[in-house]
Amino acid sequence: MRVHDGRAEPLGATWDGEGTNFAIFSGHATRVELCLFAPVEATIDLPARTKDFWHGWVGGVKPGQRYGFRVHGPFAPREGHRFNPSKLLIDPYAKAIDGRIVWHCSMQGFREDDESVPDPQDSAAFVPKAVVVDPTFDWEDDAPPRTPWRDTLIYECHVRGLTARHPHVAPEIRGRYLGLASPAVIEHQRRLGVTAVELLPVHAAMTERRLVERGLTNYWAYNTIGFFAPDCRFASGAEGEQVVEFKRMVKALHRAGIEVILDVAYNHTGEGDHEGPTACFRGIDNRAYYSLRADDLRRYVDVTGCGNSVNGEHRCVTRLVIDSLRYWVEQMHVDGFRFDLATALIRGPDGVDPRGGLVADIRRDPVLSQTKLIVEPWDLGSGGYRLGRFCTGVAEWNDRYRDTVRRFWRGEGNQAGAFASRLAGSSDLFDSPRGPLAGINYVASHDGFTLRDMVTFEQKHNLLNGEENRDGTELNFSRNWGAEGETENPEVAVLRQRTLRNLLATLAVSQGVPMLTAGDEMGRTQRGNNNPYCQDHDLSWVNWDLQEWQRQLLAFTQKVMALRRGFPGLRREQFFQGDSIDAATTDVTWLRCDGERMSESDWLDPQRRTFAMLIHGGTDVGADVTALFAAFNSGAVGCGYKLPRMATAGRWRQLIDTSAADARPSAGDQVTMHPYSLCLFGYEPSGDQG
Repeated sequence: MRVHDGRAEPLGATWDGEGTNFAIFSGHATRVELCLFAPVEATIDLPARTKDFWHGWVGGVKPGQRYGFRVHGPFAPREGHRFNPSKLLIDPYAKAIDGRIVWHCSMQGFREDDESVPDPQDSAAFVPKAVVVDPTFDWEDDAPPRTPWRDTLIYECHVRGLTARHPHVAPEIRGRYLGLASPAVIEHQRRLGVTAVELLPVHAAMTERRLVERGLTNYWAYNTIGFFAPDCRFASGAEGEQVVEFKRMVKALHRAGIEVILDVAYNHTGEGDHEGPTACFRGIDNRAYYSLRADDLRRYVDVTGCGNSVNGEHRCVTRLVIDSLRYWVEQMHVDGFRFDLATALIRGPDGVDPRGGLVADIRRDPVLSQTKLIVEPWDLGSGGYRLGRFCTGVAEWNDRYRDTVRRFWRGEGNQAGAFASRLAGSSDLFDSPRGPLAGINYVASHDGFTLRDMVTFEQKHNLLNGEENRDGTELNFSRNWGAEGETENPEVAVLRQRTLRNLLATLAVSQGVPMLTAGDEMGRTQRGNNNPYCQDHDLSWVNWDLQEWQRQLLAFTQKVMALRRGFPGLRREQFFQGDSIDAATTDVTWLRCDGERMSESDWLDPQRRTFAMLIHGGTDVGADVTALFAAFNSGAVGCGYKLPRMATAGRWRQLIDTSAADARPSAGDQVTMHPYSLCLFGYEPSGDQG
């Protein structure tokens, strides 16, 4: 076996046709061993060190080779070092990992007293091995769809959860990358008007000790251990085939005009706190990869709620994140990213800087700046909530939109003004020049109640998670409409289904970028569990066996999203002229039931639950419909609405009435609205408009 110094870059394992170059970062190590398993088995000291990069080239090592590292150095927890060569470590730059990591006692890195030598037990049998991969793939004419933000509809989904129960997906690929690429699933998305799937984490992840002890698994997988490796859970072929199958999925989605956005959790790793396992970063260079407490280097800073926080200021972390993102774009053809708890990535000695730090570095990168970049603009640390503060070119999850829309439609008072602001694009949050497209509008996401559960439960029901119902948020802004849980009461069912239509129609007529979560378009339930992160079974999977009301809800969702696509005035890049909910402008007018403009006192009325929005056409609107009139009634009493008189001859045509599954034709200029309903009209000019 030939071995020579090789190259310090690129990091990871790089096959050149004759052998493989291995390179790894560690600024405090004293020695690094490369451990080869099947098919070649050997242990080799990496022969060279260039600054903080250890490297070596090994002849005859080909794609499919399993490997890991043992890294020597001081075990000195009080100084922040936790080297332990008895632990086999995963390559942080591994492009594939041949199994899922499940916590085992032999993976622990040290004893409780932090003073003695580390546990010498060898963990190799319990640590999956990194795999050398062949990067070649026939992409043919694949190209990114590059859908403009204004035309984007995001569909948040879990690779397994979306297809595990789909009757028209072949059994062998259900819950897999290839299942997501199947014709039936793609056709469903196209009928909805979806332009981008946002996949819950697909990075190789691990299940933590407390879940293993309860017989559970980390289904959501916000517990990454391999930032370059697609999770093998979703591969249908032999171990190591996940890279090829992921590429095939992206290729098929691109052919359908659908972008692929990855939900990524670079803010922490799956190694957890000081009692967690040593599987990768902790054993390679603990002080470099993690933020440690200044008053006690044995413990970790934790602004993520997951036991640790990565050290976003260190060059090795910055490089790892940028290298990982560029790999997914350049080699895997991914179109964008949603950054979990993004504020954790921009913390420094002077606090949080939403317009600087790592997020700004990503935004300035010539490759990454051409992709869709979305942040979750908060973490759990002090000063971590930064909605509306990020830099131009970065979109943000708008939880204020979520909460306000929920509160309005469950009938709360004092919500009209805030609700109108969310409809108009949240200019109070996203100041110029960012505009409404800086906000990702959603009413439900993977985290919390589904839409159906939002109208079915007022309390969370998380006992299956094994935490005595203590986990998950208490603040759901939900309403069960008269019965907790499923019921056969027809009056309750009517109100629940009407509210679902209200929520979906509101999403469609709001300025900003809409996001649907998989299954909400057809009434998916998690039986009241608002935190099913550890439930990998039918509770979390989309059920495609629909009742009649669910088929009607799906058809309604398809209709309102088609209306959104057909009316450019709902997809503006800039805020309405005037940018005020109480101003008469050429873009939008806010009206009372009697047709008069809303006044300041109207907006301040805490009992106001009705108002209307007239979106004027201008030059941005197509010829068929030159204006939209949306009337909202979140009260328990019906009301009459006077349709606006327009300057040009024509007629108002009713498009949506959420009090019924199908819109009914309107007559005259007066509309009767039922309680808890939304009506949408389009103005059709008649004759030659010149």
